[in-house]
Amino acid sequence: MENTKKEHWETVFTTKAENEVSWYQNEPKTSIQLIQACKVAKDAKIIDIGGGDSYLIDSLLDLGYKNLFLLDISAAAIERAKKRLGDKAKNVTFIVSDSLHFQSNEKFDVWHDRASFHFFTEANDIEQYKANVIANTNQNAHFIIGTFSEDGPLKCSGLPITQYSVEKMEAVFGEDFELENCFTEDHETPFDTVQNFIFCHYIKK
Repeated sequence: MENTKKEHWETVFTTKAENEVSWYQNEPKTSIQLIQACKVAKDAKIIDIGGGDSYLIDSLLDLGYKNLFLLDISAAAIERAKKRLGDKAKNVTFIVSDSLHFQSNEKFDVWHDRASFHFFTEANDIEQYKANVIANTNQNAHFIIGTFSEDGPLKCSGLPITQYSVEKMEAVFGEDFELENCFTEDHETPFDTVQNFIFCHYIKK
């Protein structure tokens, strides 16, 4: 199953330009604002999950953050990010892995995930994801997650997804994380359609 998922994303990132996918954002303003609201030091360890074509890492580098990690299941996505960043890529640790089986000697201060978590549709995978966030973050770490709301799409990139409300998010994460902030937001895709996201900022208990 994991190989099939990996093949899917390798195909996406080798056949589509960055602005030919629905999640494309020229400037990820909401994610930047949420990370800045964490008020962590510029050398805090920040990981972006499934952030292959996201411009978040670029923006964080421009803001002076210097302990950045970019994880994506697709090696092609990682290569695209490296190429785009050019000389700045040397300031980023790149990880080719899915977020379920990823293990690190690092413990992160901020775990950010926009538009990756909703691809988990099985209860076991959702629990494994949460366990991985807990295992790979520091005490009082910030956990920022953006995922499709109940007013969002039912599929993305041809794959089924799970929609979330704040109550559903709390059912998954509330026992281990304290909710700081949660809101919904419309994302305008490059195809002039709108996708509704829910963003939550948690602090690890």
